[in-house]
Formats: sequence, structure tokens, C-alpha cells
Amino acid sequence: MKESNLLKFAKYIDHTLLKPEATEADIKQLCSEAKDNNFATVFVNPYYIKLVAKLLKGSGINVGCAIGFPTGAVTTRTKVLETEQAINDGANEIDMVINVGALKSRNYDYVRNDIVEVVNAAKPYAVKVILETCLLTDEEKVKAALIAKEAGAKFVKTSTGFSTGGSTISDIKLLRKTVGEELGVKAAGGIRDYKTAKAMIKAGANRIGTSAGVKIIEELKRKA
Repeated sequence: MKESNLLKFAKYIDHTLLKPEATEADIKQLCSEAKDNNFATVFVNPYYIKLVAKLLKGSGINVGCAIGFPTGAVTTRTKVLETEQAINDGANEIDMVINVGALKSRNYDYVRNDIVEVVNAAKPYAVKVILETCLLTDEEKVKAALIAKEAGAKFVKTSTGFSTGGSTISDIKLLRKTVGEELGVKAAGGIRDYKTAKAMIKAGANRIGTSAGVKIIEELKRKA
């Protein structure tokens, strides 16, 4: 495979480490891998944003922070404060978890405002809204995606990877159909090899969240 095509594929990947036991050494390795492979973004929990911003400075790789992670069940104010601090610490992408319980209770105004407040706190940077699709019916997935679109999010994202399931091809197709081409669709959760990542992209994803980015790129190189 041509190097240009390899680099193009690498830019689909958000290189991610959100495990609670992640150490400073783990984060340093994550950033080194991201620079070696020219991934789109490094995603970590709020505590490590300052370190990641320092390590990635000048690399052209985005600094991503998970907000309200992994349940989404914190208050809107908490999500806003997390977002503001993340931006101040150097983040320039935000992935927030939707309030799943509020959505399933059909408290749509709360869900919409929850996203709007984070979008406003993150400006001018992009917000991706994690729907946690494994916990939703198809009707709820559509409703959540439309609310995220109305609220000013730039992406809808399938999963945290910390719940009962991850990304599926059918969910990616449904979300892409729902939001059209105006929003991005991020597939995350259970994407651990090139074949799966490629299938998600073919189904309509334009970003892949994974902790297996290096493995995926190595598999791609072997196919060259």
C-alpha cells in the first residue's frame, strides 16, 4: 500500500486509552505511538489532558478528552466544568456521553440542553456525542442522533466501549442515514482489527475510536 493511503487511513483513528488504571508511562507510550503513526487524535480522561497536550505540541495531532465518562449520568454543570477545564488544559476535541437515562425517560429537553451546554463550553472545538447504542432501541438511537444534530454536535458516536456492547455495522448505517452527510459518525467499542475498522468506514463511519490503532496499522502494512 502506498504511504499516502496508509497516512489517509491513519487519520480515521482516534488513538484511545480510557482505562482507569492507565499510568503516566502508558499515556506517554500512547502519544509516542500516535506520533509514529500520525493518528487523528489521542483520547484520554481529563486527568491526563495537560500531559497529552504537552507531549503532542507541534505534532498536528488533536488532543481529545472524554466528558461525563463512561455513564453520562453526571449533571450538565459537571459536564460543562469538565469541558471548560479540558479546553483550558489543551484539549481541542471533546467526546461527551449522552444522559442515557434521561433519553430513555423521554426527557428530551434535558438531553438537548445537556449537549448544547457542552457544545457552547467547547467552542470553537468539535463535540462528539456518545449515544451508547447498545443500551438503546433503534427508535431511541434515531432520536438521540437527531437531538445531537439539533444541539450543534459535530459527530455522533456509537459507544464508550465500557458498557454492554460496542459498535455494529447496522448502527453505523442507521446513524449515517439519520444525520446525513452534515455530521460525522464515529465508530467505537470492540474495533480491534483492520477488517472491522474497514467495514465500519465502508458503512459510513469517518472516525474510528480504538485502543488497537497500532495493531490495525500494522495489519494494513502487511497487506501492502
